[in-house]
Amino acid sequence: MTVSTATLAGRTAHDRVLHGWYMYDWANSAFAVTILAALFGPYLSKVVVPEGGVAIPLLGISGLSATSLYGYALGFSAFLVLLSSPVLGAIADYTTAKKRFLMFFCYLGSASSLLMFFVDAGDVTLAIVLFMLANFSFVSANVFYDAFLPHIAAPDKQDLVSGKGYAYGYVGGGLLFMLQLVLVQFHDVVGLSEIMAVRVSLGSVGLWWGGFSIITFQRLIEPRAAGKRPPLLTIVNTGFRRLSQTMRTVRSLKQMGLFLLAFMIYNDGIQTVIAMATIYGSEELHFDTLTLMGALLMIQFVGMVGSQMFAMLASRFGTKRMVLVSLVVWTGVVVYAFYMTEPLEFWILGGVVGLVLGGSQALSRSLYSRIIPPAASAEFFGFFSVFEKFSAIWGPIAFALIRQLTGSARLSILSLVAFFVVGGIILTFVRMREAEDDRDRLQAILSE
Repeated sequence: MTVSTATLAGRTAHDRVLHGWYMYDWANSAFAVTILAALFGPYLSKVVVPEGGVAIPLLGISGLSATSLYGYALGFSAFLVLLSSPVLGAIADYTTAKKRFLMFFCYLGSASSLLMFFVDAGDVTLAIVLFMLANFSFVSANVFYDAFLPHIAAPDKQDLVSGKGYAYGYVGGGLLFMLQLVLVQFHDVVGLSEIMAVRVSLGSVGLWWGGFSIITFQRLIEPRAAGKRPPLLTIVNTGFRRLSQTMRTVRSLKQMGLFLLAFMIYNDGIQTVIAMATIYGSEELHFDTLTLMGALLMIQFVGMVGSQMFAMLASRFGTKRMVLVSLVVWTGVVVYAFYMTEPLEFWILGGVVGLVLGGSQALSRSLYSRIIPPAASAEFFGFFSVFEKFSAIWGPIAFALIRQLTGSARLSILSLVAFFVVGGIILTFVRMREAEDDRDRLQAILSE
C-alpha cells in the first residue's frame, strides 16, 4: 500500500497545526504553575501582606489574611470572565476571530505577569490588581484555545489530543519552574536576595508565556470568514443575540445541561485545590519553601504521565467513566489533606494529585468538545467558561470565608469533598449517546 505525496503533505501540515496548539499549553502553563499554584500565594502571604493582615475600611473589614485576600481575588477575576467570555466567544465564531482573541488575551496576561517583578513588600494593591488582570487574561485566552479542539481533532481523537496538550503543559510549566526553584534555592550564589529571586521568577512567567506562544500563532490556522466584515456594532449585537440563542438552546439540551452542572460543581473542587494548595501548606501547615516547591515540581512531571495514562484508559473504558474515577481519587486527596501534618505527606499527596490532575481536566475538556457543534465552538466554550468560572468563584470564596470564620484552613480543605461527591453523582446521569445526537442536530441547523 502506497501513500500519496499529497496525503503525506496533508498529515505534515496537520501535525504542524497540532504542535502549534500543544505549544500554547506549554507556554501558558508557566502562569498556572508559577503564579497560580506555586510562588504568588506564599509570596503574598510572607512578603506582600503585613503580618496582621490588611484592612478595607469602606467594607468595615480589618485583619484580612493573605489566604482570604487571595481567595477573594480569584473569585472576583473569575466573575469578570463569567460576564465577558460567552459574548466574546459568540463574536469570535461570527467573525472567525478565535486566534486574534487568543493573541490579545495571551499578551495582556503575559504583560501583567511580567509586571509582577515590581511587586515588593507592602504593595498589596499592585499585587492584587496585576494578579486579577493576569488571571482574567489567562482564563479568557483558554476559552479561545479550547475552542480550536473540535476543529483540529476528530471526536475519537479528542481525548488523546486534549491529554497531549496537558502533557505539553506539564513539561513546559515544570521546566520553567525547575529553573525558578534552582534560582530561589541558590539565590545567594548569583548575588540575589531570596525576595528578589522570587520577583525575577514571577516576572519570567510573562517572558515564557508570551515568547513560546509565538510558535502557536505561527502554526495554528483558523479559516477566514467569507465576505466583507460587518461594522463593530453589528458584530457586538450579533454576539449578544447568538448568546441569547445559545442559552435557549442549552436549556433544551438536557444531557449537555446535566454535564455542565456536574462540571461546574466538581471543577470547583479541582480549581480550589490547585489554587490554594501551596498557601494552605505555607500558612496553615508551616511547611518550608523547598517542600512546597519541590512537591509542586514533582506534580508537573508526574502529571505528564497521568494525563497520557488517563487518555489511554478513556479510550478503553470510556471518557465519562474515567472522569468519575478521577473524582473518587480527588475525594481521597482532600480527606488526606485534612489530616496531613508532615512534609513527607505533602510529597505523597503531590504524587497522587499529579496522576489525577491532568487526566480529570483533559478528559472533561474532550468530553465537552464531543457534545458541542464545531460551527459554534468558541461560543459554546465561552458558555462552558461561564460554568467553569462560575464554579471557580465559589470554591476559593468558600475556602477563604471558612478560613476567616474558623481561623483554620483545615475545615476549608475538607469542605471540598462535597464538590466532588455531588458533581460525580450528577455526572452519572449524563447519557453521552443522546448528547452526541443533540450535537449533530444542532450542527445541521447552524450549517444551514
